[in-house]
Amino acid sequence: MEVEEEIALLEEQLATAHADLERLREQLEAATSRASGLEGEAAGLRDRLARAEAALAERDQAFAAAGREVEALQAEVEAARTSTREAAARYRELLLASEPSLPPDLVTGASIAEVDASAESARLTVAQVRQHLEQQAQALRVPAGPPGRVPPDLGALTPGEKIRLGLEER
Repeated sequence: MEVEEEIALLEEQLATAHADLERLREQLEAATSRASGLEGEAAGLRDRLARAEAALAERDQAFAAAGREVEALQAEVEAARTSTREAAARYRELLLASEPSLPPDLVTGASIAEVDASAESARLTVAQVRQHLEQQAQALRVPAGPPGRVPPDLGALTPGEKIRLGLEER
């Protein structure tokens, strides 16, 4: 009986091993299925990553292009500012040459509009100074020649003084 018991025990162990083997096969299939799903998910994530990297590279290129464009625009703005300052300086010189009565230190500005505004202010200042000088000159002006003769006021004289004055004049 011992052999039969051993065979029974071995058959039992074989059945357990078959059950374990079947369970391991099922686990392997489940793991393989999960691995396939994860591989698909990983492939999808790799695709998303590649698209994100491509979009990032595209944005970097766009930012670089925008940076170059900004630099070009800044250079144009600076050139325009320089041109405006030079034009304002030439305009100021022409204005001072055409109106020599304007004091150069009163006509300033970095743009034509600023030069015009300061020139108008200088014109008003010059006009006020001229008017003030004319008023002072008129106040100090002395008429040419002797003063006009004014007859004496006879209303304050007595009748006797009037007679005497009349006789003296003859």
